[in-house]
Amino acid sequence: MRLAVALLLCVSVCTAMKSYQVGDKVEIFVNKVGPYFNPHETYHYYSLPVCRPDKIEHKSLTLGEVLDGDRMAYSRYEVKFQQNEENKLLCKVTMGKDELEKMKDAVEELYYFEMVADDLQMRSFVGQFEESGFLTVPHVHKLYLYNHLAFHFKYNGDKIVSVNVTTSTHEPISLDVEPPLEVSFMYDIKWFPTNDDPNKRNLLLKDYSFFPKSLEIHWLSIINSVILVSLLMAFVVVILTRVLKSDFSRYNKPDDEEDFGDEDNGWKIIHADVFRFPKLKSLFCSVIGVGSQLLSIGAGIIMMALMGMFKAHRHGSINTAAILLYALTSCIAGYISSSYYRKFQGYNWVANIMLTSSLFTGPCCLVWSVVNSVHWWNGSTQALPFTTVLLLCFIWALVGLPLTVVGGIMGKNTTGDFDAPCRTKNIAREIPIQPWYRSTFCHMLFGGFLPFSAVSVELYYIFATVWGREVYTLYGVLMLVFVIEILVSSCVSVALTYFQLSSEDYRWWWRSVFSAGSTGIFVFIYAVFFYVRRSNMSGIVQSVEFFGYSILTCYAFFLTLGTISFFASLKFIRYIYINLKMD
Repeated sequence: MRLAVALLLCVSVCTAMKSYQVGDKVEIFVNKVGPYFNPHETYHYYSLPVCRPDKIEHKSLTLGEVLDGDRMAYSRYEVKFQQNEENKLLCKVTMGKDELEKMKDAVEELYYFEMVADDLQMRSFVGQFEESGFLTVPHVHKLYLYNHLAFHFKYNGDKIVSVNVTTSTHEPISLDVEPPLEVSFMYDIKWFPTNDDPNKRNLLLKDYSFFPKSLEIHWLSIINSVILVSLLMAFVVVILTRVLKSDFSRYNKPDDEEDFGDEDNGWKIIHADVFRFPKLKSLFCSVIGVGSQLLSIGAGIIMMALMGMFKAHRHGSINTAAILLYALTSCIAGYISSSYYRKFQGYNWVANIMLTSSLFTGPCCLVWSVVNSVHWWNGSTQALPFTTVLLLCFIWALVGLPLTVVGGIMGKNTTGDFDAPCRTKNIAREIPIQPWYRSTFCHMLFGGFLPFSAVSVELYYIFATVWGREVYTLYGVLMLVFVIEILVSSCVSVALTYFQLSSEDYRWWWRSVFSAGSTGIFVFIYAVFFYVRRSNMSGIVQSVEFFGYSILTCYAFFLTLGTISFFASLKFIRYIYINLKMD
């Protein structure tokens, strides 16, 4: 437990502060550049024709920084604490034809750069792009490069409180010239005293950002969604309760009052088949095992976010937490899967544990391999270094897999036989022909749409944060939506399961998983809509990453909500058959 706490603390918002004396060197690290509208397409700062040191040296990074695409390298900027500089020459760069074209492409694609000083980030655009409308004559297409940067530092005593870089102090230079082009890169250093508390500089950092500070909260839409979904759940619960009360009254009549014609249909007549174990038992158990694990991870990340353990402007800390939580909660997947496999009288334990361990890890590695290869081929810093890949493999091999095995052994040894309230006959009952509206597809359509409607409003904020430049801070609302999503999935699953059993179809096991699990399909449809109509992302690198990880996210939705749906249906079926009068 202490090890788990220590690992999770690495994603805390605490930022180390260094004390300086007058004249001490303040190191500025150059980090990455990339298109503004493609958040996950970043390249090394020195991939552009800029001032480079004779030997490029990199700073040691944390796992979260590497996952965030950071590649911090030492720069040639000379900054001394509380010492101003003006019009200082950094270097002169002569750009040939290829270098000039690369810089033009960067400016035209709205490249921004990121630098870091004393663990504080600075961002600005590489250049300025001016273009008139298509109907304007003559057509204007001008490219400018910002070759003069101004660094503004605020300090309190011997601590740096905030830092900013601006390009507005000097006019940019035109790139619409014939090569070669000689560029003199200049910079200014300005120091400003302040009374701001250095211990609160993380909050100050959130107040100013190159990217939008926060999302515009559409409270009316959120409240409207919550109210409508709550009314829908109440409606389903009330109607289903009244129907069940009528069924119990009809099925549990005294023998002398029993109408035998009533027994010829309904869910009572399949009591000897409803607990017949599902096909593909090992796969089914692995699905609900991994779904339980992902559910615990989602709840854990939301709780950590509510406690302020993440940097709102950094995705790497959340990625690190998700990886560590996935490894540490593997025992949940192993335990749930193995315990139900034991209840279903399974015997191939090794195959079940290996399937459970790889059910989500396998597709995740496949998608990551494709995305990482595309980043590597295009020289993006989002491609993980080999050492980081080995570290992630070690985390899975030394933590995730062993905990899955331990959980599987515990589940196998501590679980008894399946306790069914009804005895199952050896010969299965013939299932009547079902109308089209009771098909699996229709159940998935209805069962997936309602849970999706509960999270549709919140999905915009999440997508805008993950695939945009906004900062998500609505963790309280996210927790509310998370709870409502669980309740909606449960209610929808119970209702659909009741309708299925009432039509004398006892094959509810897999159907219950697909009922709410099909929400992942609607989430993917929304992802396509977001990419086409709500974002400005483009290019093969960003497209492959967006759709690759969107598919993986929808798969996680399927496993998680499918597990919730199954447990709700199982609880419901146990309840109605325990309270049913048997002959």
